[in-house]
Amino acid sequence: MNRRQFLQTSSLGFGWLGLSALASEPAKKSPKRVIFLCMRGAPSHVDTFDYKPKLNADTGKPGPRPGTQLLGSRWKFSQHGQSGHYMSELFPNLAACADDLCFLHGMQTEVPAHPQAYLRMHTGSSQFVRPSLGAWTHYGLGSLNDNLPGFITLAPPSGLGGAQNYGSAFLPAQFQGTRIGVEKRSISSAEVANLKSALTPDAQRKELDLIQSLNHSKLSRETQDPQIEGLIQSYELAYRMQSAMPGVMDLEKETEATRKLYGIGEPVTDDFGRKCLLARRMIESGVRFVEINHGDWDHHFNLGEALPASCAAVDLPLRGLLTDLKSRGLLQDTLVIWGGEFGRTPHAEGQDGRDHNVGAFTMWMAGCGIKAGARYGITDDYGYEAVDGKVSIHDWHATILHLLGLDHEKLTYRHAGRDFRLTDVHGRVVKEIVA
Repeated sequence: MNRRQFLQTSSLGFGWLGLSALASEPAKKSPKRVIFLCMRGAPSHVDTFDYKPKLNADTGKPGPRPGTQLLGSRWKFSQHGQSGHYMSELFPNLAACADDLCFLHGMQTEVPAHPQAYLRMHTGSSQFVRPSLGAWTHYGLGSLNDNLPGFITLAPPSGLGGAQNYGSAFLPAQFQGTRIGVEKRSISSAEVANLKSALTPDAQRKELDLIQSLNHSKLSRETQDPQIEGLIQSYELAYRMQSAMPGVMDLEKETEATRKLYGIGEPVTDDFGRKCLLARRMIESGVRFVEINHGDWDHHFNLGEALPASCAAVDLPLRGLLTDLKSRGLLQDTLVIWGGEFGRTPHAEGQDGRDHNVGAFTMWMAGCGIKAGARYGITDDYGYEAVDGKVSIHDWHATILHLLGLDHEKLTYRHAGRDFRLTDVHGRVVKEIVA
């Protein structure tokens, strides 16, 4: 069987390398899934989840870096749950889920610029076009529902690398993300374009068969063409989605209690709450990887008003999502990830803002294989740098794949004469947070 035939006949779609890409075969044992809560713009770790009492005590004093002045957090931190996680008062609802969360306080990245750091977080590279985390996950684990995309991104930003953040690059096109919604527009009005056809189902099937016969004819002449292979797959998926997707997108099927749990109907939380509920419905229906995008967390100025507003928009929906997943028995097989591309400085920018910081930031995980209630990594007294338990983006990616049952060193794809992987030639699994 050649590569083209393998891709057309394999429901898992492991491509040229077949099952050797897997450390295990989790799709048959437990349907592992990912919900990535991407906070575009970089949340301030020292104001949310990385408590720094010395920073507060020394506010106004010169910072370690020339010309800087320390800015303590104006929000109170307190401990929550049996885990004793310190969390800011900006997350009163999420605090109820403290014992489900695992905090990574030693996160680090390389480039202190949003486009490069955002791409690196999504693809592992800020310089080259590489497959996204979602595409690699879909490629490695395959699809759980042939009538729905394996990877969906909700309201991704048009900048910061754009479609590269959910693209498949040199992986077959069938593994790229399906975009639903537009940044800065309410997700309530979003829909998948062209799901309704003016033709009857019979006429549409005949039209599609004609188009596909032409595609297969060209493919037989080319022998191998990933773009045509992807086109054939996408046409068939789009045809099947017409019946499946509208039902998944219909939040009116949920009870009023569930909608309230996510904050739907409240002006502050409605949009993000809808995204979270959509994500739950999607993974429940068989979508492998869902990314929820929320911004803007780039608080150079007006931190006192902008940060509370950003936190308030996501706090209740985050609690709703984790609570709902847990009550339905989905959290144990779903990896939930929260975070942005880097952190913020402990020193002030202007009178009321924070600059970019790549030396330290916080992300959290919950669910699938995670040591609930744990924390890993320590930053210095001011939160400038990670001093212990450092986790690079490659380490983070390696750990995510490991939690999904994939070996980041074996999940490779042959392209341009070499085997590529998400973590390039780097990456260490952070086994300290694995249950």
